Amino acid sequence: MFKKLPGDEARNLVSTTPDTAVVFRPAVMQTPAIVTIVIWLSRLVAGLVRLVVRHPVAVAVPVGLGVIWTLYGWRLAFVMAGFLPSAGLSWLLLDRASFLRLVGWPLLAWWRLVAVYRRHWQPVMVVSGLGRHIRGRDYLPRLLRVECDGWADRVSVKMLNGQAVKDWADHIEHLAHGFGAPSCRVAVARAGRLVLTFPRRDPLAEPLPALPVPETPSVGPVEIGRCEDGTPMRLKVHGTHVLIAGATGAGKGSYLWSTIRGLLPAIRAGLVQVWALDPKRMELSFGRALFGSRYAADPKECADLLDEAVSVMQERADRFAGLQRSHTPTPADPFVLVLVDEVAFLTAYQPDKHLRQRITAALATLTTQGRAVGVGVMAALQDPRKEVMNIRNLFPDKIALRLDESEQVDMVLGDGARDRGALADHISPVPELGAGVGYVRLETSPDPVRVRAAYVSDADIRAMVAEFAGVGR
Repeated sequence: MFKKLPGDEARNLVSTTPDTAVVFRPAVMQTPAIVTIVIWLSRLVAGLVRLVVRHPVAVAVPVGLGVIWTLYGWRLAFVMAGFLPSAGLSWLLLDRASFLRLVGWPLLAWWRLVAVYRRHWQPVMVVSGLGRHIRGRDYLPRLLRVECDGWADRVSVKMLNGQAVKDWADHIEHLAHGFGAPSCRVAVARAGRLVLTFPRRDPLAEPLPALPVPETPSVGPVEIGRCEDGTPMRLKVHGTHVLIAGATGAGKGSYLWSTIRGLLPAIRAGLVQVWALDPKRMELSFGRALFGSRYAADPKECADLLDEAVSVMQERADRFAGLQRSHTPTPADPFVLVLVDEVAFLTAYQPDKHLRQRITAALATLTTQGRAVGVGVMAALQDPRKEVMNIRNLFPDKIALRLDESEQVDMVLGDGARDRGALADHISPVPELGAGVGYVRLETSPDPVRVRAAYVSDADIRAMVAEFAGVGR
């Protein structure tokens, strides 16, 4: 039978016994040879099919040369191989886009896969904590493929079982430095798979000049700048509300004036009205003639203008009730865009409590009921804290420019935005490098997009006033 130890001996036995982990060993089963051969052949065929689909030109060239060698001899094959560089150069000069799509970017992706990602994959995964080294064996996320374009590498990864997206989002700086990229962004492709975006260069490093005024009237989306991938940035203003947050000198005025500039033909056609609230009297006042009587700077005038916008909204809602559920801009019922520069001055820093309550209530009413009847709000502020702007969650679309603190990124763009790569607190304070650069998070997409708005200079605004002043009255 068991012998009971005295108390001191039992305690000593427990204290000196090393901790041992419980190891579960599955039953060993020998796979039949025929099954192993079938699996290996199926993987080989699948790999060949993927190679042909992803690199058609790279596969067709050696196969074609091999056929020529077989049918006509090695001399003709070498002659044809000598023509390949000149043929490729001619293709590049005649149709650069198709050459890069079919040859250039696939070759670059193959080189980056071999020379950068596979070479450093194991140490980066283990050191960053995304992989595990257990009992002499590495358990690593699987590197699936690399795709390249003109500005970034997109690396597809299969996560380890049990990992979450947040595990990767918390290590974006480790990944960026580990693979020699300036930053890293994490996006979900599907369950268990991620796409890591590593920029190779910054297409937004230089300021963008003001975009040309559109020739045809349109309510939007309005082209106001450029996205990081080089595509035009088109901002939706009709049917939504937009909040712009950024520190002093971050470039909030570029977004306001680029939006106005893109709507000028629609203003001339009577499809849009821009109502401007400018409590600082510095930004929107420069083009005051564009707004006519729908401009306010004094806090009481701002409150009156907002109340008037609420009255327009409610009158339209009464007329549209039971007849239509969305707004179509017409000269009789134009889209009304309420621009508010430095909204915090009206909602938080306004000493008159009665005016502050009126303004906050009017903005809350417009942002909760206005977009269905064609009344939108675009507001800009410096401090995104809740006590400063307590209705910020009523804006479906948000833009974060340069911010002072990392916590403010999630205040503006929503929880998890910074973990997904929206490093608004890292934007350069140098105007030439960072003014107008920001991250956009739309209602329809949780992933932030890095953009830069075009800079509308004083001369551009004067030209706008000279051509379009009074057209929308």
